Amino acid sequence: MNDRKYSVASIGSRVDAFLQTVLRDGGFKLTYEIADEEPGDGDFETPDVVLRFSGPDVDLLLANRAELLLALEHATMEMLRMPSEHHSRISFDANDYRLLRIEELRLSALAAADKVKRTGAPFRFNPMNSRERRVIHLALRNETAVRSESAGSGPGRQVVVYPAGMASLPEPPRGIEPHRPAPRSRSARR
Repeated sequence: MNDRKYSVASIGSRVDAFLQTVLRDGGFKLTYEIADEEPGDGDFETPDVVLRFSGPDVDLLLANRAELLLALEHATMEMLRMPSEHHSRISFDANDYRLLRIEELRLSALAAADKVKRTGAPFRFNPMNSRERRVIHLALRNETAVRSESAGSGPGRQVVVYPAGMASLPEPPRGIEPHRPAPRSRSARR
């Protein structure tokens, strides 16, 4: 059964036109290849279409945890009007960033599981996007002593790893900053 929703034939020309304009107007020295991805046994990411970037400005794409690469990917998906549940169907990559990031997340998930098993206390990851949260959940799916769930909302959404029998922690109130004492003025310090 082929559940491919996107292909180079169906979206390639629109993606190419969009990226050519963005890269030219942005002054980026990048080239890319758009390819249909063969279904594989990768179980963390199984995109239909992959764009692989190369060129002198690849380091700009990958700076700050690939912030620009992910922004280009997101802008392209918005241009295509893709529903959020289809966002994993297209993947942008450069210098095997995705593969390396998946392995980093997988190892972090296993280390968090070990810490939760050892201490009995929940472990909260920093906020991450839905693809990265999915990698954490998949990496822990066979762990019987712990469970994972996503918590929070929007860009603050994160994964929490709990001991298997522990109830979920309540969400911290939104918009409330922890109390910090006001700085004292110089005249008060005599």
